[in-house]
Amino acid sequence: MPHLFEPLTIRGVTLRNRIGVSPMCQYSSVDGFATDWHLVHLGSRAVGGAALVPTEATAIEPRGRISPVDLGIWDDRHVEMLARIAQFVAQHGAVPGMQLAHAGRKASRNRPWDPPRAIPAEEGGWEIVGPSPVAFADGWQVPHALSREEIAELFRTTQAAARRALDAGFVWVELHAAHGYLCHSFSSPLSNRRDDEYGGTFANRIRLTLEMARSIRRVWPEDRPFSVRLTCTDWVDGGWTLEDTVDLARALKREGVDLVDCSSGGNVLTEIPIGPGYQVPFAEAVRRGAGIGTAAVGLITEPTHADEIIRNGRADLVLLAREELRDPYWPVHAAKALGREQRVPPQYLRGFPGAVGT
Repeated sequence: MPHLFEPLTIRGVTLRNRIGVSPMCQYSSVDGFATDWHLVHLGSRAVGGAALVPTEATAIEPRGRISPVDLGIWDDRHVEMLARIAQFVAQHGAVPGMQLAHAGRKASRNRPWDPPRAIPAEEGGWEIVGPSPVAFADGWQVPHALSREEIAELFRTTQAAARRALDAGFVWVELHAAHGYLCHSFSSPLSNRRDDEYGGTFANRIRLTLEMARSIRRVWPEDRPFSVRLTCTDWVDGGWTLEDTVDLARALKREGVDLVDCSSGGNVLTEIPIGPGYQVPFAEAVRRGAGIGTAAVGLITEPTHADEIIRNGRADLVLLAREELRDPYWPVHAAKALGREQRVPPQYLRGFPGAVGT
């Protein structure tokens, strides 16, 4: 059996293979509500054979959205449509996951296919927040520095969002603590200039992420997996490093986190040397250094490459982004390429000669 198609059990949940869909924003919501677009987008990836199908970055409060058209989980009314999506994903053999997120100082922006700019208040924009009044880049808004009281309220907001994800039927939860969004901006010395218990030393800078994780695990059932997406390096001297990530991952493991989704960059504008599997070494280093499960992501497109990552213990899970956008049936095609039995819904058997029905 190719290693890519071995099941993976974490706590009380078993993934049918080691292929997951990386959370990808769809910018297709109104007031945070999921739509039929999300149902079809996520449902097709479950039908296509992925084992883990999470939502995009789902905002825990309105000001935590990247754009006004982001998905949200701050309102009880969001649950109904999300529950329909989670149920469909599960019915087709995948584990439904939700990525809880707060965009912090990178919020209130246009969709990526529109001209890049901040959204003004008269067009539905809002005041952005962060650890310090340090803008992400020239021309970006300067964030309001969160007070201790506002931080305490943020933990309550996070916990309420996790409860709603649970009510909606999601089985896996992930905290987005990467890409320059709120948690990462607190962790990195490039964006955190605070002199209180949430700034300065490494222990203080990671405090927000640890307390966010703690607030989620308090309401997230013990038999359900909990992952955290981390930026493993800022790619800038004096910024967040891989060694920092390993240390944070160890601390997150003590908080009940099961897996680290290893990404990089996003906190400052800089050139990143990308190439096939360019972030896999991060997943390998965190897995070995922190003794925690990891997911590898980043230009992984070939079945043999994905299989090698799992076979050699470089990560426990492979997450695909662009490749899953291009081909929701990548897992089925990968099974064929690796000599594994192809399984598809019986409605689609005519399109996959030699496959068997799920």
